[in-house]
Amino acid sequence: MSDPIVMTFADVGDFQAFYAAERWCKENGYSVGSMQGPDPIGLLRGDFAISKWRNLSRQQRAELDGQMTGDMRSGPITIRVKA
Repeated sequence: MSDPIVMTFADVGDFQAFYAAERWCKENGYSVGSMQGPDPIGLLRGDFAISKWRNLSRQQRAELDGQMTGDMRSGPITIRVKA
């Protein structure tokens, strides 16, 4: 299995790192789940509606193509997706 693709976004300003990470996801064909405080945000390749982390089962979390973590308001944000 290949190593995951890991990217970090550290844009300055409220939610700017999140917006940059979200933009990268959309430009690369990933759907972004709903934000929920400090919890991760799920990523799936394709056009999907993804629930908040707390509403995803263990199986659903395992089936994600990646996740976004970090301080969504202030950054930095890290994206990890399956290669």
